[in-house]
Formats: sequence, structure tokens, C-alpha cells
Amino acid sequence: MMSRTPLTRAVLDEQRAALGLPPHGGSDEPADLRRAALETVLTAYDTGAEPARPLLRGAVRHLLDRLAEDAPGRSVEVRVPPYAAVQCVEGTHHTRGTPPNVVETDAATWIALATGRLGWDEAVGSGRVRASGQRADLTAHLPLRAW
Repeated sequence: MMSRTPLTRAVLDEQRAALGLPPHGGSDEPADLRRAALETVLTAYDTGAEPARPLLRGAVRHLLDRLAEDAPGRSVEVRVPPYAAVQCVEGTHHTRGTPPNVVETDAATWIALATGRLGWDEAVGSGRVRASGQRADLTAHLPLRAW
């Protein structure tokens, strides 16, 4: 079984130092650490470095939380395995079993979509996003307004 290193300031600052970034100057609150994780992951991608798994998990969670805030509801489930999933978008929602509207992708694709580095049509067309159901098109919600 793979260990799940939590996102801590130490893990964050270790990756930031490896990228030549200053230590995290914010609080140790989970939301602050996740936002800093996103900034660090984007820098890693921009420099061709591999982001640490705890930072990927934090960045994914941060962006999924933003999506759920921007598009509240429970008609679409957005999954980024193995990191996180959220339900969002107004409309009829399911109560049990597999939801009728599902979006699933990997962490790098989700981060690129949410931050505007990749377009929805391109991601779906290339098979990087699997979207099923009538309401599973997130074009109106991506990229996120602010992250």
C-alpha cells in the first residue's frame, strides 16, 4: 500500500526550495497550504519538474473546492483519481449509485483546465477528459474565475 504523505508546510517548503522559490509565507491552515501547493505545482510544470504527490493532491483539492463554490449543486460529479472528487452544478442530483453526469480526468489535466492552460474541447477531444451525461460539459465553468 502506498503511503499518503500529508500536505504540510515542511513538504511544501521542500518542493519550493527545490524549485528556487521562497518558503511559504502564509498560514498552516489547510486552505492556505492547498493554494500554495497549486502555485508550487504550476511552477514545477513551467520548469519541467515533477511536483510531489502531496502537492498535487493539495492543488487538485483546492481547484475542485473552487469549482464547487463557483458552480454549487450536485448534478455533476467531477473525479480526479486518486486525489479527490466533488459534486457540483445545479440541477437534478442523484442519491445513490453512479451519478448520471460524470467528468473524470488526471491531476495534470484538471489543473490545466481549471487554470485556463487547456481548453475543454481540446481535453475532451484528445481523450484526456472523459465526460458522460447531458450536464457533464463544464465549458461554462472553466477556467475558474480566480484560483
